[in-house]
Amino acid sequence: MDPQLLLLVIPVLIISIIVHEVAHGWAAFFLGDNTALNAGRLTMNPIAHIDPVGSILLPIITSFTGFFFGYAKPVPYNPNNLSNKKWGEAIVAFAGPLSNIVIAILFAIIIRVFVAQGMEPTSTVISACVFVVIANLFLAFLNLIPVAPLDGSKILFSILPYKYIGVRRWMEKNQLLMIGLVLVIIITTPILENSTYFFAQILIG
Repeated sequence: MDPQLLLLVIPVLIISIIVHEVAHGWAAFFLGDNTALNAGRLTMNPIAHIDPVGSILLPIITSFTGFFFGYAKPVPYNPNNLSNKKWGEAIVAFAGPLSNIVIAILFAIIIRVFVAQGMEPTSTVISACVFVVIANLFLAFLNLIPVAPLDGSKILFSILPYKYIGVRRWMEKNQLLMIGLVLVIIITTPILENSTYFFAQILIG
């Protein structure tokens, strides 16, 4: 990736990761749980969220591949405090990917406005915005995969009957194995990549 483009996208992508985690915390807060608030995590201050490897090193390295991956320190919450016992965890979990989808939509709108005003689609600014759209959609879809510790697992097990709680506990005890499986799927199949580009094209036009 062009160094100038990299300087534009990396800060936005780091912010996207932080927004993802803060969204979890705010969703939990609105459902009655103050854990994230008491931990000082309902803030956009990067110091409270940044993981040196997941929030800085990984985004920089993976951005050179044309895709993007990273993570911030998970925002804590107590599911026992949520007012909605059935759907609370699912709402909190979905808030993260939803925030990335919203960011993708906002930058897609920016792209459309700039192009309508005559900016070249190949300009550095437009290219940076396109990358941010793709990266945020990728983050959203990745986190919606129903495998622990990804957000999709919490959504899935909020829908499934309680008798499947054993499956959830097994997945949560074997998170490294599950993440390894997800990485294998991402590397060996085009499903996530194709889905990301398909919806990015719809948004950007």
